[in-house]
Amino acid sequence: LIGGQDAVRDVPSDRWDNDVFYDPNPAVQGKMYTRKGGFLDRIDLFDAEFFGISPREASRMDPQQRITMEVAWEALEHAGIAPDSLGGSPTGVFTGISASDYSHVQFNNPHLIDAYAGTGNAHSIVPNRVSYFLDLRGPSLAVDTACSSSLVAVHQAMQSLRSGECSLALAGGVNVILSPAVNMIFS
Repeated sequence: LIGGQDAVRDVPSDRWDNDVFYDPNPAVQGKMYTRKGGFLDRIDLFDAEFFGISPREASRMDPQQRITMEVAWEALEHAGIAPDSLGGSPTGVFTGISASDYSHVQFNNPHLIDAYAGTGNAHSIVPNRVSYFLDLRGPSLAVDTACSSSLVAVHQAMQSLRSGECSLALAGGVNVILSPAVNMIFS
């Protein structure tokens, strides 16, 4: 927003081959009539060591978990709050999340199914990783209301602040689309 850039662009080739799945006719089954979306680059990058996570566990973590941890840390820094100063505080974490593409990739390969794949793909773990890493004691919950997940997470955070359940709240959402399936369904 600050740079005035449009984040909507063609589907990156590292997500899927859009030429295979695109058809301008919305009635064609198994295809999508969209060629663009909002995509982040390099979602495979993550400083696991900084967050005290082993490389094996990090490889099983949904990119949505990785991104949420990094952005939560950055949000606190941008707010002028030292993240490591919040330990033991009644700070809440409210995360909107509904996509589960990464789990489909892992659970379709028996060699990738282990304890880390379970915790690395559970939506409930996304806010809890942040709470655990920062030693936060306020509410920590994932919200899945489809397209309104982020908005409802922010609403829940506001309610929690107003009721005194927490004194500070991290609220937002994450949505990483790794497969064309959802776009095909909506098309």
